[in-house]
Amino acid sequence: MMRKRLSCGFTLIELLVVITIIVTLASIAYPVYIGVQERARVTQDMSNLRQIGLATQMYLDDNDGVFFSSAGTADSWMIALHKKALSAWKIFQSPFDTRTPSEDDAAAPVSYGINGKSVINLQADKIVKPSAFILFAPAQSPAGKSGASAFLGTAGDAAPGVTVVQGGKTAKGGTHSGKTRINALFADLHTENMLWSVFKNDTTTASDPDADFRWDYAGK
Repeated sequence: MMRKRLSCGFTLIELLVVITIIVTLASIAYPVYIGVQERARVTQDMSNLRQIGLATQMYLDDNDGVFFSSAGTADSWMIALHKKALSAWKIFQSPFDTRTPSEDDAAAPVSYGINGKSVINLQADKIVKPSAFILFAPAQSPAGKSGASAFLGTAGDAAPGVTVVQGGKTAKGGTHSGKTRINALFADLHTENMLWSVFKNDTTTASDPDADFRWDYAGK
């Protein structure tokens, strides 16, 4: 009696079903993976800002509560903090900044900027509402054609600054969550993961009473 020949191979339909399942699982897993990566970057970005804040407090303690100096021979804020407490330049580089890390005192990437409205030489106790006044935040260059954020500051530059968006001259969106959010360090040294729309607003409204104090230390 002849034995039936058993086929151990996949049929075309079975193969297509397996491929479809793999593609479906991959399409589910990829966004989750990207989301985990982004959350890790947000956390690291906040950590960098906190370390910059702690170093700034140490600097203020040693300099009569004055935020850095604009004198011709004075160090920029990042050089001053690097010398004082932040020995690794990587702390000054946001995880959203894709430039190659460096510990070179002239070429190391610097992603963060100090508030561009007269913070240098400012006495800390002159800030009317420290919990609302942004002190440091990622300092992006204007968004390119692709809309991607770019960071151009280096350790050897004049001090990078960050200001509210005006006339499209600065970044057109935040650093994460689809460019809708950005981290910031405030003058009372707390950090926030903020909506970009709130971060850039400098006009007080009923829903945003702190706007005048966010970018101007006197709330004007």
